Amino acid sequence: MPQTVLVVEDEPHIVDSLSFLMKKAGFDVFIARDGDAALRMVESRPPDLILLDIMLPRRDGFEVLKYVRSNDAWKEMRVILLTAKGRDVDRLKGMELGADDFVTKPFSTKDVVRLVKQHLGVEEKLA
Repeated sequence: MPQTVLVVEDEPHIVDSLSFLMKKAGFDVFIARDGDAALRMVESRPPDLILLDIMLPRRDGFEVLKYVRSNDAWKEMRVILLTAKGRDVDRLKGMELGADDFVTKPFSTKDVVRLVKQHLGVEEKLA
């Protein structure tokens, strides 16, 4: 059974590229375009990893992360924050709330795929 990745992002081109590359890497991918939709997805089918934008409509990524980390049933779920907010204070806040990693936009989608594989314990295949 493939591992699952929830992409929580409101920028369509980022959603499309991350979704395509995650599927190509062998993951099942689900998409949420705002914080409320992300929480509904997490509750209905908890993913193995969340790629979570911080600046989202309805409920920001920090709120989503805080909610996820407040539930012991989801303590193994990995969360990687994606953000245009590259300031140290934002990184610190994300890590204090329990993020497993932090990626600043713009980013290489291939690097994000590599990071997801690393956090999920998936071996990289040599080209």
